[in-house]
Amino acid sequence: MKWFGLSCFLLGVLLLPSTRNVLGLPDTALNCCEGDILLLLDSSGSVSSYEFSRLLRFLSELLLPFSLGQGQVRVGLLQVGTEPHLEFGLDTHSTQHGLQEALRRTKQLQGDTNTDAALRLAKGLLTGAGSQSEHPKVLLWLTDGVRPGRVDEPMEELRKLGVSVLVVSTGHGNYQVLRKVVTPPIENHLYFVDIDDISIITQDLREAIIELIHAERLWVVQVSFQSAVLQWRPVINSNTGFYELHYNAVLPGTRYHRRILPGDSSWVEISDLQPDTSYTASLTPKSNEDYFKTLSVTFTTLSEVLSPAVVTVSDSGPDQVRVSWGPLQPDQVRMYKIEYGALPSGQVSIVTLHGHQNSTVLAGLQPDTLYLVTVSALYSTGKERSVSVKACTQEVLPSLVDLQLTSVGHGAIQAQWRGHEEGLRGYWLRWDGGETQSLFHQGSSYLYLPPGTLSTHLTHLAPRSRVCVSPVYRTARGQGLCCTADTQPDAVFLGYQ
Repeated sequence: MKWFGLSCFLLGVLLLPSTRNVLGLPDTALNCCEGDILLLLDSSGSVSSYEFSRLLRFLSELLLPFSLGQGQVRVGLLQVGTEPHLEFGLDTHSTQHGLQEALRRTKQLQGDTNTDAALRLAKGLLTGAGSQSEHPKVLLWLTDGVRPGRVDEPMEELRKLGVSVLVVSTGHGNYQVLRKVVTPPIENHLYFVDIDDISIITQDLREAIIELIHAERLWVVQVSFQSAVLQWRPVINSNTGFYELHYNAVLPGTRYHRRILPGDSSWVEISDLQPDTSYTASLTPKSNEDYFKTLSVTFTTLSEVLSPAVVTVSDSGPDQVRVSWGPLQPDQVRMYKIEYGALPSGQVSIVTLHGHQNSTVLAGLQPDTLYLVTVSALYSTGKERSVSVKACTQEVLPSLVDLQLTSVGHGAIQAQWRGHEEGLRGYWLRWDGGETQSLFHQGSSYLYLPPGTLSTHLTHLAPRSRVCVSPVYRTARGQGLCCTADTQPDAVFLGYQ
């Protein structure tokens, strides 16, 4: 992942000599590649017209050196809006002149950011009928990062189908969301950049794309603490041969693992690996029709994260809270034990759950009380891991019982009310100002009264003033009552919520 912004002015100055080569790459770069590049461009209303025009200009500069057409690079543009719009398909432009003109004519859609619908269409364009399955495929997603939606699963499907995902975010995108969708390595395929400095990443991003669609290679598209997904560009099919995969830990005395894969495969998942361990893998296409070189890659599995690593509390109410934890590891965790009790020395209650559950509601609690909650994972191996958090139930906030307004003269009323005394800290009054309106409260006046006060006299009210009274408790205000006052003598009005 790379971060670029206005604060990187010095970096931009240092890169100026290399970015001058944007339009003058060596000849080998012009005809170096063969593959499909689908541009997924955020065209929703959250993207300003200025930002949209800069994104189009950036794409024009990024793609200019590539030779286009069958047998070389195909480029398509899919816009993200309320409904996805295919601006032009992968087979539309076979010349740079046609591509550049199409980018110049592209208009913004506006509307919502329906990335999920656009990804479903992108899947069909890149992997469906009519796609060139033997070619490398790249999805380049350009987004402002505002409400991207649920993109994890559709992006994972694309990656498993052999599509390399790269992301450019020009806003305050969620790093945790975006890092999950890109194809590793993250530092080469995920960019955060200010729109005014986006040209800084042109060369790096172009080189990353060239690397993906240039030469045959074996690469890691996903890795966890116990598995890895390897991907390659197919060079044979099920009728012409098969693949032979070897992998082993880079440690003295470890044995090699060997697998035979069908000739029409383009990815494989290796499981039962050790956490935080370096592995080397090699893939050899076997065919009687041609000779193919062996492809190799080295990768390191992630450190093992034992559940529960994170425990959160949500949906707090006066008598219940929801407790959630993760990550979910049903293959390793036999059961979860949740212990909870009021602090400092309340009775401890215990709930046990199956290992496939990662959330539960603790009910029957006391209001406005601090609890200690401990979540323990009991592993099949006998190991146990626990994490504790504090959870607080909400205070009970009774509403106001009654509110009456009685006119006592021109522009004056007597307000009377009744409330619950338990836990009461006072009353909060608000009314339309008239002559007493406050410049800082946009025409309304406010008054705080102690808990023993059940009436007050208000003067200088505007005609048809709205008067509201709310009970105040330790943590918040309870439900109040409001009434519109007629300041004519002998008028009485009852409050409403």
